[in-house]
Amino acid sequence: MTDQRPFVHDPVLVDLVVELFHPVPAGTVVDATLGGAGHAATVLQSRPDLRVLGLDRDRNALAAARARLAPFGDRAEAHHARFDQLATVVAAAGAASQPIVGVLFDLGVSSPQFDDADRGFSYRHDAPLDMRMDQGSGPSAADLVNTASEQELAGILRRNADERYAGRIARAIVAARPIATTGQLADVVVTAIPAPARRKGGFPAKRTFQALRIAVNEELDVLPPALDAALDVLAPGGRLVVISYHSGEDRIVKERLRRADDGGCTCPPGLPCGCGAVPEARLLKRGGWTPSTTEIEMNPRAASARLRAVEKLPAPSPEDPS
Repeated sequence: MTDQRPFVHDPVLVDLVVELFHPVPAGTVVDATLGGAGHAATVLQSRPDLRVLGLDRDRNALAAARARLAPFGDRAEAHHARFDQLATVVAAAGAASQPIVGVLFDLGVSSPQFDDADRGFSYRHDAPLDMRMDQGSGPSAADLVNTASEQELAGILRRNADERYAGRIARAIVAARPIATTGQLADVVVTAIPAPARRKGGFPAKRTFQALRIAVNEELDVLPPALDAALDVLAPGGRLVVISYHSGEDRIVKERLRRADDGGCTCPPGLPCGCGAVPEARLLKRGGWTPSTTEIEMNPRAASARLRAVEKLPAPSPEDPS
């Protein structure tokens, strides 16, 4: 029996998100990972002069978001799209007629996706091995584990989850194929990991499930172009806010926002810039923010969250030809 639950999104760091968007000018905030619209609805409530343009690839999430945003009328709209399609959606929706004053990314998988057994994200339920955020598009996790080579699987586990036992797990998966359910995969992974290691660091298959989910949804591949697009569409004074949950995606976010802040400067640290780099944004807090102890107690899945944010700078004035 599957665990069917309504798509109820408990947004992480929502008060901080509202605070960070408070100074932006009137205009449109793009919620590139709309989910159940928890962040979006709170932003709309806090600023009557803002609109929200939401994107999500999960049709269940979109249905919940549209219901939650209905009271805001034409101040909110939701589109079925992956976040690296941000610029295309903004242009097609005509949102560019208003300044884009904010872009929000809340990366990873939401609690409703984990809790719905039929989605195949969690090792806590024995269900079809799917893991697709858009179940109508692309290969599933079952397709991946049953067709990828041992070397490919080991690379996915190392790259996406820093899995120490990637080689052993990959060999075990190939030997056990075909694998059709989350329960089968979890059993294979647990058996492959040495007994002493199973007793440390939580459920032994956690990293494998994370790595496969990231690969199936191309999460780390689509993030860099999405961040580029977000910075491109932002108006001066607008803010890009990104919440990440694991080291792989946070490294990408940290590097891209650092490059926006220093313009890609190659000069030695501590010296004035002489390489001609032009910053496109300013970091709002080095190192970013993490949830409070109180928030983590209320929502344990927030524990690994880190929020980073920048504010878009005006384009530099052309040099005086004289």
